Amino acid sequence: MYCKNCGASLENNSAFCPNCGAGQNTATPGAPPAAKDPNAKSKIVAGLLGILLGGFGIHRFYLGFIGIGVIQIIVTFATCGIGSLWGFIEGILILVGNMNTDAEGRPLSD
Repeated sequence: MYCKNCGASLENNSAFCPNCGAGQNTATPGAPPAAKDPNAKSKIVAGLLGILLGGFGIHRFYLGFIGIGVIQIIVTFATCGIGSLWGFIEGILILVGNMNTDAEGRPLSD
């Protein structure tokens, strides 16, 4: 089986390509829809945390990016709050879909 997007070799019934991350739509006609990942993080929660508390890196902690979250806290304090724009902008990017995976590479749920 090969990726429909990049042509990389896939394991049987892979839902996502490990090379490019593209979904493979492996469902057969008449089969029930695939179950959603119960561990998937919410895009809306992550986006709102970024907009409201982005200066403290809360959205990054929520998504599992601990190191970047700590750096955002340091930048916010070092710039007397101006660095919080970084988190605000990331919150918007999460909501519009430009940042769409967590630290483990799982797609964010809607």
